[in-house]
Amino acid sequence: MAVCTVRKSSHEEIGYSVVELNDVCHVFAAAVPRCEGSLQEQAADVLQTIATVTDQQHASGSIVHQAVFLADPRQLDECRRWIRAFYGDRLPATSYVAQAPCGGRLLAIEALGVGQGRGEVEIERLGEQLVIARHNGIAWAHCAQVVPASDDSVYAAAQEVFNRARRLLDEANVGFERVIRTWLYLGGIVDAEAGVERYRELNRARADFFRDLSFLNHRSPNGLSSPWYPASTGIGEQGRGLMFSAIALATDRPDIFAVPLENPRQTAAYDYARRYSPDSPKFSRAMALSCGNYATIFISGTASIVASETRHPGDPVAQTHETLDNIAALIGEENLSRHGLPGLGTSLDGLGLVRIYVKRPSDYAAVRAACASRLGETPTVYATADICRSDLLVEIEGIAFARRESSSPTSTCGGLNKMILPV
Repeated sequence: MAVCTVRKSSHEEIGYSVVELNDVCHVFAAAVPRCEGSLQEQAADVLQTIATVTDQQHASGSIVHQAVFLADPRQLDECRRWIRAFYGDRLPATSYVAQAPCGGRLLAIEALGVGQGRGEVEIERLGEQLVIARHNGIAWAHCAQVVPASDDSVYAAAQEVFNRARRLLDEANVGFERVIRTWLYLGGIVDAEAGVERYRELNRARADFFRDLSFLNHRSPNGLSSPWYPASTGIGEQGRGLMFSAIALATDRPDIFAVPLENPRQTAAYDYARRYSPDSPKFSRAMALSCGNYATIFISGTASIVASETRHPGDPVAQTHETLDNIAALIGEENLSRHGLPGLGTSLDGLGLVRIYVKRPSDYAAVRAACASRLGETPTVYATADICRSDLLVEIEGIAFARRESSSPTSTCGGLNKMILPV
């Protein structure tokens, strides 16, 4: 196992990581305002911080996807105005998430960017809901802030959201079947609706929508026959609404593989017993994208579940460590080899960006201390959110990078010696 070189730095609620591979620089940033004050003042501080980071990494104007976490969703329109004014015609695909940042600030931002460097990188900004980044024969579609027109039933709202996202991607000639990573934010996620838990209704809608879709299973290595679903996070937010965002991959290159990963410590979500949800959650525990000696791994929302049972009810620190153990097993060498990607396993050190959801604000300090002891300077956003089981207190997602050690100088990604990254 070899961890790909990821430069990381964290200080005073600001963290970033940089992956530099030949002529393209990839930047992942997580920032919380350093000042108190109005939403405008805090937004200006955090946006300028991210701009400074990208400038220093020679990636100015490169942000293509961002999630904005808001303490008060009533300030969404105001926040959107400030963000639009700041970016101008370089506006990223932006999702506004009704989750309060842990620690008391009015907002926090997680951002993904790709620097031009010496290579040819084209960024097509089709609005704040869709940005396409292209380089080296690869197109990444970032789809954000897809919401239903009204707060109907969860099932109807989810079907509408999926169809809206499909139309949005179709406009860019990127079909929904190319989606590799999704986020579903659902208000009142464990509440009942007409006697049924809202998350279960979301799963029913997702199962019905995905039923006739053939995702990128043609890009898996030969011999792998497990079900193919995108990596995903289904998480709570304030209010009763639903919001969807996603990343899709489009390429004709034959040397790029997309491999859904399952966790040896956990039952596959799509195989959960009916007592958890009559229609099981249709997602993979992670999605590994490989090209030659390099891999990027999108890690789904992960919690303190072993097999299919919650571990350590009531203990947020023990749940945090169990969750990190799950992630370590998921991205480790033994599991990557099991999925046909030998040599592309990594460890927690290979994480380039992490998002941590904490159910109870009172647990934040303890959860943060536990994560800091194992994640070091990995850029991290902490947000307050309900989780899809009433006994789960913590959920963690992230992006990891790996490089296979090789003595062959020609063992490269299509001759480009470059990692496939979420840009």
